[in-house]
Amino acid sequence: MSRASAQTAAPAGSQDALTRLKEGNARYVANAPINTDHSVGRSKRSLGQQPFAAIVTCSDSRVVPELIFDQGPGELFIVRVAGNFINEDGLASLEYGAAVLGIGTILVLGHSSCGAVDATIKSIKDRTLPPGHLPSLVNAIRPAVYAAMDDKAEDLLAAATAKNAQLNAERAKTAAPILSDLHSVGKLTAAAGVYDISTGQVTFM
Repeated sequence: MSRASAQTAAPAGSQDALTRLKEGNARYVANAPINTDHSVGRSKRSLGQQPFAAIVTCSDSRVVPELIFDQGPGELFIVRVAGNFINEDGLASLEYGAAVLGIGTILVLGHSSCGAVDATIKSIKDRTLPPGHLPSLVNAIRPAVYAAMDDKAEDLLAAATAKNAQLNAERAKTAAPILSDLHSVGKLTAAAGVYDISTGQVTFM
């Protein structure tokens, strides 16, 4: 990562960035990608990176942001963890992306049939915790599941998945001091979305 070159990059406008993501997803859904030759610009990318958006998403192998949004290498700054929640390490990555790389837009992207959210629902209903380090995932996702339960959602998994993305998008805007400061002066925004694995479509919230 080239700090010197990245610091000169102006933050991408949030609406422009979201529009770019939406248009890219529409191309993906239509199976009409334009970013197919990833060798283009390879030597230039060795000099630094200027991603226009950060994507916080799940570790699920079926969720590939560069494909979903039809973007090439160097265009998206990706933070991944099972359950797409923002922990301390995730915050540090987002702070780097925003403060050093000049990213002005963060999208927290959940997805259909999320195993981490489903495991959290089962843990709450069964009043048990999974083995190993998995309880850390469950504990991070619990607030979203409880919120969906309070809303009496018919499809609890879908509702909790959406709520989880929304809660973490809010955290991305309010985490002090770096992200909250940038958000307060209009240099950073965060949105939530859910990717439907069966259709390829992202619903933005």
